[in-house]
Parts: sequence; structure tokens; C-alpha cells
Amino acid sequence: MPGAIEPAAGAPVDQAPAIAPVAQGEGEIVVTARRRQENVQNVPLAVSVLNSDAIESTGSFNVAKLTQLQPSLQFYSSNPRNSAANIRGLGAPFGLTNDGIEQGVGVYIDQVYNSRIAAATFDFLDVEQVEVLRGPQGTLYGKNTTAGAINITTRLPTFEFEGRAELSVGNLGFVQAKGSISGPLVDDRLAVRVAASATRRRGTILNIFTGSRVNEQDNLGFRGSVLWRAADNFDVVLTSDYNRQDPECCAQIYVRTGATQRPLNRQFAALAAAFDYEPPSTDPFDRRTDLDTPLEAFQEIGGAALRLEWEIGPGALTSVSAWRFWNWGPSNDRDFTGLPITTISANPSRQNQYSQEFRYAASGPRFDYVLGLFAYHQRQRTTGVQAQGPAASRWLLNPGNVAAGSGGCSPPTANACNPSVLNGLRSENDILLSTTSLAAFGQVSWKVTERLTLQPGLRVNYDKKSGRYEALVFTGTGAALQCNPPPASSITRDQCASLPPQSYAPRFSDWNISGDFTVSYQLGRDAMAYATYAKSFKSGGINLAGLPLDANNNPILSVQTVKPEDVTHFEVGLKTEFWNRRITLNLAGFWSEIEEYQATVTNGQLGVLRGYLANAEKVRVRGLEADFSARPTERLTLYASGAFTDHEYSRFVDAPCPPELSGGTAAGPGQAASPPGTPGGISPANCDISGQWLPGISRWAFSGGAEFRHPLALPGGEGEAYAGADASYRSKFSSNPSRSRYTDIDGYSIVNLRLGVRVPEKWDLFAWMRNAFDSDYFDILATQSGSTGLVVGQPADPRTYGMTLRLNF
Repeated sequence: MPGAIEPAAGAPVDQAPAIAPVAQGEGEIVVTARRRQENVQNVPLAVSVLNSDAIESTGSFNVAKLTQLQPSLQFYSSNPRNSAANIRGLGAPFGLTNDGIEQGVGVYIDQVYNSRIAAATFDFLDVEQVEVLRGPQGTLYGKNTTAGAINITTRLPTFEFEGRAELSVGNLGFVQAKGSISGPLVDDRLAVRVAASATRRRGTILNIFTGSRVNEQDNLGFRGSVLWRAADNFDVVLTSDYNRQDPECCAQIYVRTGATQRPLNRQFAALAAAFDYEPPSTDPFDRRTDLDTPLEAFQEIGGAALRLEWEIGPGALTSVSAWRFWNWGPSNDRDFTGLPITTISANPSRQNQYSQEFRYAASGPRFDYVLGLFAYHQRQRTTGVQAQGPAASRWLLNPGNVAAGSGGCSPPTANACNPSVLNGLRSENDILLSTTSLAAFGQVSWKVTERLTLQPGLRVNYDKKSGRYEALVFTGTGAALQCNPPPASSITRDQCASLPPQSYAPRFSDWNISGDFTVSYQLGRDAMAYATYAKSFKSGGINLAGLPLDANNNPILSVQTVKPEDVTHFEVGLKTEFWNRRITLNLAGFWSEIEEYQATVTNGQLGVLRGYLANAEKVRVRGLEADFSARPTERLTLYASGAFTDHEYSRFVDAPCPPELSGGTAAGPGQAASPPGTPGGISPANCDISGQWLPGISRWAFSGGAEFRHPLALPGGEGEAYAGADASYRSKFSSNPSRSRYTDIDGYSIVNLRLGVRVPEKWDLFAWMRNAFDSDYFDILATQSGSTGLVVGQPADPRTYGMTLRLNF
């Protein structure tokens, strides 16, 4: 039967320890990192592996939770659409949603590329194993894996009847149920598997405006698969899945304020006083807000895939055909307050993607190789609406010279004092995206001697993107807003500055070549060293979130496209096992430089800061990683991982300025900017942040844990009692594209505990506590637009606890 369907003989995945970056002791962990099955310790690549036991026992039920076990993996999300998975700090621009730009970390589920990072926010469903591949994977995993790939494998149908059921309950009304059943339909030729999961949890933040708790969990998932063994050397696997989320989410709440360059009476404190407004709490860990716009984060994702595995000659031919869809129905409160500033902010989106991959993988005494072809097409439409409310004029408009303490409403004739100027102003956006990608790739492993292997790889890729962005804007009276030519009326000018109408149709196409070359040397039976050089790229793109305007209110078309990222990567590594393979220690050092790094920038036309994407000249990320695991006795399992990451913008001279330098009078030629945080000061048009930190990267990150087991006689057979602990730490990191003293997130540590009894392969009952010491920390921080100085954020989950019962039958 095809080798890609079943684990290699003598390498039972389920014998390996439940929590370990690599295998040790009793068994091997089999991975498909090089598109063929092999022991992870034989792969010259930095890869971490979590099997199903590790995922389930540690509560890592989605990619975001994996970050507590994998120090080099970061995941940031203000809502499912605006999410980013980064590996070694690289992967996606920070803090901006733009559908025309792609991720740098590929998410693959059963060999199917998922273009929407929102897939990473869903619960794992019937997952067998997760591999986190660190470093560029452009040869075998495609164009958009400049930082790495997350390779998720689900369980296949079996020809023996089996079932699994799991129920978890906890505080905050947490209930999670999972189940799967598998077995033959026709002897040893046809088997089927079905699985389902559902998760509910009350929100962690109280919205006093509605009386409801927001940032809740409401997930539902179904998966079905059929395995047809058409011949002894030919397998067909058909899978289909549907996943839905419908929580009241996602609130970002008051954290603090910081001085900007905006006039003092135009900053948050004075504006709030003008409305007699106070946040429900100035302590974000009170977890209270008063957002007055409905919060919705409805999304559904799913599709079908057909995989054919045919053993031909020395290898296996694989065909993977897939269709995926994603529907997104959001509503956000863009002003982050209980004031009617922005009353509607919603960008519902619908996407379909189609992909086809052919791959032939073969092994021989001297040569292993993989050859393949890949085709991909994506279509997406987003229809967005943004509307301003009666508080928008006072909050957003600049009335000129105003009296101190007036809240920006003196003289009373200023537009800022007239609520009708912006009240009801409404932008209706229609955004289309079409993407086509074609590729041919190959990788060869040449075993020069029994110890020395040379592995070159090459991928040729063609990308074509086209889009349309059209924003029609209407005033509160329903009249269409006209901004070109520049209007004479100050009211119309202020309306155009707030929500400018615009229309453009960007196009992008390009050929790219990725390549890598790896040398590996077997130092001994249980030790291997390797070195890799890679040239990779992330596809260029188009800006589909609106463009800055010129003096005549026309879109600046020169920034409608973004160049591809050009990555140069070096890596050396050592993989070792000791003490009869009971101890594993893997080390890696890497150095990545990216030219034309896709970064968030801003433009201050008409006094409005509009974010879009452009290219920074160069960034650099380098570091060291270590993975350790041990089983000193049959009763004790240990693991630890650590990462040191040094990172900087090597050259970025026209970057957006941090909030403490924004909001003031634009600096003229030769005019110096005021010191940071000078109310009413002079703001530079842009800032040179060369040498500064990249966002989202901690210099130090660690994780570790242990599990101790003691034999017990239990109902159902010989069992064991066990206790386990997992801990993680991240040092301070920046949460703003340009580092700001207001948005650094302090380092934090998390400890998770569990205690239970089980009969292996039959049942497991355990109590768990996550964030056991109730650490207060933020997932993300951001600033309110308009340079008011308001900093908002998402507090991470508080302490949670509960019990889980798991049954196998």
C-alpha cells in the first residue's frame, strides 16, 4: 500500500512521549517535512512535533495555544481576519489587515495549503500530529513559507473499528466535546471516519453597555473522510470538513494613554472630558468595557479534498485536489470607546480557493528525490461599510487654534463643534481579489557516502494578482460625496479627510525562483550535523485597504503594489540522542536577511493617517534554538525548548512614526521635529527606524515541562496516576510596527498544571489548570487612530480550570 498513507514500519508514532519536540526512548516520531515519511531525527531541518496526546493533554486546541509549547512560534490576533502566525519573528506584516498580501508562514492541513490564516483560529479536529517547520520552506511547501510552515495531519479512516470521545468542563462556563468514530465499510477495501467537536465558553470581558460578556468562544466543527484501497498499491482518500465560529468578539479595551504631538485639547483626556466620558475602568485587568457597537466575529471555513496515492516504481505518486471556502461576517467598534464616534465598522468577506498538486517522491540506495507541480486559484470579494456617528466631528476633526480646555470646540463655528459634519457619513467599499499561482519544484538528496548527504532544491513560481477597490461615500443626508477636484467648502474638505471616496484597480505579476542547498553529515549513530543556505521569497501583492491620496484627492497609484520579499537564509544545526536514545538534544543557529520586507507604513495626506503596505529596504533576524527531551525513567518525561532571537530593521528610513511623534503639525523642509510627546508640536512626515526592533519578537523565549507517572490498578486494566506541568516565558516585545514606549508588552510567564488517572488506550480522567498563577499579560496592544494617545489591548485569558474525561473504544 502507498507509503504516504501508513507510518513506516518500525516507527510507531504512538510510542513516543506525548510531549516532546522530538522522539526519545521507546519509539520514533515519523514526519513528512520533506514530503516523505522519515524519522524526525534524520531530517536536516529545525522541526518541532506535537502528537495528539500532547495537543490534547496540554489544552493546545488551536495554533494560538501552541505558542505556549513552541518558543519560536508566535500568533497574534485582534480578530480572526486580522491574525498573523510568525516563526522566528517573521511571516506577516504586523497590525494591518490587507487581503492583497499573503502570509509568510504556510498552514497546511492534510497537504492542502490554506490561504486564510483565519484557519489557524479554529479548534483542531481529529488531529494526529502537528509539525512546526522553522525557516524557509519554499522548495517543497510553496512560495509563501519564507519563515516556515505549520503542517497539520488528521487521522485517517481505519480498517478496524475504533472510537474516541472527550468531554471537558471548566470555569467561565467552558464546555468542550469531541468525538470520532472509524471503521470498515467493505472488508479491507473501504473505510470511513467521521469526527465532530464543539466548544463554548463565556467571554472574559464584561461589556457594561450591553450587559454581556464578550470575547467568548463558540466553535463547531465536522470532518468526514473515506479511504478506498483500490489496489494494494493505490489508495484514494476523500475528505470534507465544515467549521463555524459565532462568538461575540473581539473587544480591545482601554489600557492607558500616552502623550502625542496632537494639541493637548485634542488628545484623549480633553476630548473625553468634553463629552463627560470616563472609561468603565482604567485597569484593563478589571476586564470591563463599554463598547457601543455590536461585536461579531462570525466565520465559517471548510471544503473538500481528494488525495490519490499510487506506488509506482521506487516511489509514490501523489495527487491532491482541493477546494476551500471562507466566509467572514464581522462587526467591530473601531473607536474602542462607549462614544458614538464610529458607529459601524464591518467588512464581510467571501472567498473560494482551488488547488491542485502532483508530486512524485522516491527513495533509493544513493538518491531520494521529490518532483512536483502546483496550481492555485483564489477569488475573494469583500463588501465593507464604515459609518461615523454624532461624536465623530468633535473627536476626529481639527478646528485649528482652540482654547485650552475647550475640548476642541472653540470657536463654536468650527466644524469640530458641528456634529452634523460627520454624523452619518458612510463609506461603502467593494473589494475584489483574484490570485493565480503556478509552480514546478524538485528536491534531491544525494547520499555521497554513508555519512555525507547533499540536498539541493529548486522551485519556479509564477504569481498573478488583480483586484479592484471602490469606496463610495455618502453624507448624512444621503448625497454622494465628491472630493475631486478638491472642494472649496471646509465642511466637504473635512468629510473627504475623514472618509475619502476612491477607486483603483491594481495588478501584479511576477516570476520567482526559490532554492536551497543542505549538507548533512552523520557524526555517529545518533548524531547528525547539517548546514543550509536558502534563497526564498514571499509573493508580491496589491494594496486592497485603500490608498493615500494626493493633493487632488486621487489615489497615489505608485503604492498600489508591493514588491516580493527576497530572503537570504543561513542555518546550521546539530541533532543528537544519548543514553540509549532516552535523551534528545537538538540545536540550531540561523541568520535571515530580508530585502524589500513588506511593512506597514502611513501617509499624512489631508491630515489623515492611512495605513497601507510598502517595502522596507532590509531587516535581519538571527538567533539560536535548543530543543531537549528526556525519559530518565519509565515514570518521568521531561522537555525544554528555548530560543534567543536578535532582530532589527537593518534599514527603514521612511517608516511610520510611533504615536508619541504623531499628530502634530507636519514638519516643513529643514524643520526639526519636536521631542516625542510634545502636545501641539511638530511631527516628522516619517521616521528612520533603522536599528530598531521588529514587532512581535521576544529576544528570549522558553518552554518546558514534566510528567510523572505512578502505576495503579484501575478499572479496565493496568493504569497509572500522573501529574504534569508545563511552563513558558516570553521576554518584552514591541506591539507596534514602529517601536513605541506606549505599546511594548512586558515579559510574562505562564504555568499550566494537570493531575489525573488513566488506563492507556482506554480512558483518561484529569483535572487541569491553565495560567495557574493568574498572570496578567496582553496578547496585543494597539493605538486609537487619530493620534489621541489612547492605547487599547486584549488581555490574555485569566486562570482557567476544569476536568476532562477521554475515552477510547
